[in-house]
Formats: sequence, C-alpha cells, structure tokens
Amino acid sequence: MKLTMVLLWGLSGLLGADGAVVPVRQAVAPPASPATAVPGPGPRIRFAETVHDFGKIEVGTVVKHDFVFTNIGTAVLEITEVRPGCGCTTTGTWDRRVEPGQTGKIPLQFNSSGFSGTIGKNMTVFCNDPERATLFLQVRGTVWRPIEITPPSLYFSVAGETATNETRVVRIINNLDEPLTLSDPACTNQSLGLELRTVTEGKEYELRVTTRPPFSTGHVQAPVTLSTSVTNPAVITIPTYVYVQPAVQVVPSHITIPSGQLAASFKPAITIRGTGTNTLSLSDPAIDLEGATVTVREIQPGKVFTVQLSLPAGFQLQPTQKAVLSVKTSHPRFPVITVPLIQSQRPLVLPSQRTPAAVAPRSQPPPPPPPLLARPLEFQTPPPMPTE
Repeated sequence: MKLTMVLLWGLSGLLGADGAVVPVRQAVAPPASPATAVPGPGPRIRFAETVHDFGKIEVGTVVKHDFVFTNIGTAVLEITEVRPGCGCTTTGTWDRRVEPGQTGKIPLQFNSSGFSGTIGKNMTVFCNDPERATLFLQVRGTVWRPIEITPPSLYFSVAGETATNETRVVRIINNLDEPLTLSDPACTNQSLGLELRTVTEGKEYELRVTTRPPFSTGHVQAPVTLSTSVTNPAVITIPTYVYVQPAVQVVPSHITIPSGQLAASFKPAITIRGTGTNTLSLSDPAIDLEGATVTVREIQPGKVFTVQLSLPAGFQLQPTQKAVLSVKTSHPRFPVITVPLIQSQRPLVLPSQRTPAAVAPRSQPPPPPPPLLARPLEFQTPPPMPTE
C-alpha cells in the first residue's frame, strides 16, 4: 500500500493540470568558459583571467599587469612563445616551464603614449597544451587626455599651380574641470592661413588651417602652435606638413641600362604626369641612338602618359657617350622634358638572361633552411619631411 502511494505521488509530479504527462527536462551543464581548461592527461593551461581592464588612465601612463595561469594537467606545461600584437605592448620574462599543479605568470606592459579613447591590445600565447596550443590575452581600458586634439597632425598634398585653397579642421576639446583659453594660433609658414573658432566657451574649439597659393615646390614642415591657460600642456603643437607637387612629374628621373652589350632588347619606360589644372599633351619623342625607338602612350587623357624606350640587342653605350631621351610638352614652363641614360657600372642581369641555379650533387647534404622569425617584422614610422 505504501509503495503504491509513493509511486502515485511521484507520477503526480509528472502530470499537468489536464492530466497529461509532462516530460522531465534533464539539467544541462553550462558551456565551459574560454578561460578555463578541462583537466586531463598531458599539460593543461588555465588562466585566472584572459582580459585585464585597466580602467581610465592619463595618456603617457605605463600599464603593467601579470596574467597568472595554472597547469591543471599531468605533464610539464611549456610556454614556447608570447607575441604582443604591436610595438606599444611588450612582455617581460615569463615562466616557460610549469610543473603539474603549479602556477606561472606572463607579465604584460602597455605604453599609452600617443593613444586616446577606448583601447584594446592583444597578445598571443603559444604552449604545448594539446587542447589549447594558442591563446589570446587582452588589456583594455580608456586613455584620457587633459586636452584632446583631433587629428593630432595635418598633411596637405597640393599641386604647385593650383589656385584653390584647401582647409583642414582640428578639434580641440578640454577634458579638464577648469575652463581653457587659447591664444591666437601661430605658424612660421606664410602659405598657411590660421583661424581659431570657439564652439563651446572654455571647452571646445576649432582650428582651421588653410593652404594659400602660390606655393614653392617641395616638402614643407610648418608646425602650428597655440599657448594655453593651463600647465599641462602649456603649449599645443600641431605638426603640419605640406607637399607641393611639381606641375609635371617625371618618374624615374633617369634610365639605367645594363653594362656591356645587351644580350636581348631592353625596353625601359618612364611615366609623365600632369598635376596642373590644364590638360597636358606630349609630342615629338626622340633619342639620338642608332637602332633605338621611342613611343608615347596616353594612359589618362590630358594627365598621365607612358614613354617607352626600346634598345636593340647588341646595343652598348660607350663610356664617353651621352644619350638623352626627350619629349615636347604643351606646358609653357616645361616645353621639353629630358631624361638622361646612365650606364650601369656593374652587370645588370635581365630576367631573360637568368639561368637556373645549379643543383648540388646528391652526395652533399642540402643547406639548412634560414631561421624562422619569432615575431613578424614591424614597420617603423617614417621620419618627418625635411623643412624647406
């Protein structure tokens, strides 16, 4: 009797209001967090955290943080490489071998100089965990500037003959509690017009920089400065660069031909580009060399041309011989363009003259491969353009 009542009571929990049987749902375990690893045979890595939020810092602050991990496996865990995502993020000496049950750390350092706003920097970790050979760590947060300048520098590229003014706008925002006042902007280059406008008194300003023709050809570096009413920074400097293109560009400026007699025909080319407001035309291409020919092809009507030189096989430029390619233009300042030919001092091997590399005898072992780079190459910031 008691057994019957227990069975009826258990079944009553499976019956709905209308008497229908309601299926019982089995509990499902939540998915494992990416920061965790399931213990098992071999090395297993588990990080206490994979993301470190450094909050709000002032620009120039260096953030340092140790990412702690544990070997929850049964074999020695080896951290083979730690690769930061960019040059602003570096790593110190990390624990390379960690015994089962022990912990290690990977120190990370982020330099906030030159950054502003929300930042996220990644780092890749390589280890011998068979389940998680590659992991990603991140530091993130907000870099705060007392005075925010957007963009931090200006770059103009103008044609030497243009009569059109070009304007760039720089926003200056005060993030301090105290109001900010700015002096009139100053610049040593008279080709730049400067105007400071107030958007919100004491909080936001607009600096308008305008190019004013005529220009002199070349690169010009002309920083714009403003004095402030605060001590950090007392002076705002906005690097400004102006590149004035020549009215007619010729690339390359000379033609280099191989030394000695040419084993095959040689067909170098130059590009002539008009950057002015008027259309450009070329005519009468010429070169005073026996067997040589010159042709002109218009790539972009009135703007871009290709001048093709063809030298025959067997041609050789003598040491005292001077050769110049010439072509007439419709530009009044550049009626004739000349491009000199220069003899190479060392033999120049053309693709058609290259021979396959000799195969080493089988008795000799092949040379070892070059060592792999542990980290990708990083490009350096180009140096500032020279001042005119």
